[in-house]
Amino acid sequence: MWILFTLLAAFMQAWRNAFQKQLSVDVNVMGVTLARFIYASPLAALYVWILYREPSAQLPQFSGNFVFYVVAAALMQILATALMVVLFKQKNYAIGVGLAKSEAIFAAVLGVLFFASTLTPLGWLGVLVGSVAVFLLSGLSSFKTISWPTVLIGSASGLAFALTSLWVREASLALGLPFPYGAAWVLLFVISLQTLLLLIYLALRDSATLVALWQRPRLTLLTSVTSCIGSLGWFTAMSLEIVPLVKTLGQVEVLFTLLISAFFFKEKLKKQDYLGLGLIVVAALLVMWA
Repeated sequence: MWILFTLLAAFMQAWRNAFQKQLSVDVNVMGVTLARFIYASPLAALYVWILYREPSAQLPQFSGNFVFYVVAAALMQILATALMVVLFKQKNYAIGVGLAKSEAIFAAVLGVLFFASTLTPLGWLGVLVGSVAVFLLSGLSSFKTISWPTVLIGSASGLAFALTSLWVREASLALGLPFPYGAAWVLLFVISLQTLLLLIYLALRDSATLVALWQRPRLTLLTSVTSCIGSLGWFTAMSLEIVPLVKTLGQVEVLFTLLISAFFFKEKLKKQDYLGLGLIVVAALLVMWA
């Protein structure tokens, strides 16, 4: 089940990033970040309501640990998304997303050190192969051509996404609910908090951005819907399996991203892109085998 939810998340996130890229042409970073959440909260609430139409469904008991993990994950995901949007303006579309996918290696290291995750040697091999694939797909073929601001922003985005994922898993586990109820509650609380914080911030500091989103209803709605479905996939997968394996398999998102980049944005793929894609497939097979 975690494999299916991860593939769903990767596919929807690739489209969400494509819609965010289009929106970022006319809307600033915080506005594009809000577009990810603004219509997602009602969808998350609808999902919880559908699940609890089952009379025997167990209600959650919220603890202090759950609140901490939800708040930390919500804030870190806002930061990660904002950095991702900044990346769209630094390099081309596929490179920005590829650099941010460094989250898998961050999740593996932090998970083992601080979150009681365990990885088999085969799992570590999958993470490392995936990291090499991301390096190739980022376009960093030579250190002489490296744009260090892009590398730093991409790495910071990957680190922030990794921390988000680890805290999301901890929040789901803290509820102690069976599949898929814990992930559904985490999804609802995280997205609702993010929407509230960003709406308050923009209403007080930059109301023109809210108007800009209102004037682009189609792109804003598409961004929110794909983001919500993608988050549902990620949160559910991470409630079933440790984050490093989920995120390594989730690197197939780069495959979807490059296809969108080639056919939707008419950007040309290079030879090393095909090698990187092949390594992502190998990494995915390794973590599924592990």
